[in-house]
Amino acid sequence: MSDLILILTTMPDNASVDELARILVDERLAACVNVHAPMISVYRWNGTVEQGSERQVVIKTTRDRVHALQTRLHELHPYELPEFLIVEADGSDAYAAWVIDGVSPR
Repeated sequence: MSDLILILTTMPDNASVDELARILVDERLAACVNVHAPMISVYRWNGTVEQGSERQVVIKTTRDRVHALQTRLHELHPYELPEFLIVEADGSDAYAAWVIDGVSPR
C-alpha cells in the first residue's frame, strides 16, 4: 500500500488559492499543489441551492502529513466547511520518493 495521498479541495478566488498553495508547500505539508482553471460549482448550502465560481485544488502529500495538513487548511481556508477529500494514490517509486522528500521535515 502506498503512502501517497491526494487531497481535493476548492477555493473561491485566485488570491486565496495562491496563498494556500504557497504556504502548504513552504511548510512541507504538500510536495505539490495543482490549481485547476476556474469552474462553476452548484451545491446545496443551508437548504438553498447555490452556484459560484471556484478553483479545484489537488494537494499531493503523504499519509503521515494528512492530519497536520487538514488542521492547517482549516486555519487558512475562507469557507466555513472546506472540501477535504482524501484519495489514496499510487505512483512510480521515483515519484513517490519525490513526494516523500518534499514533505519530510528538514
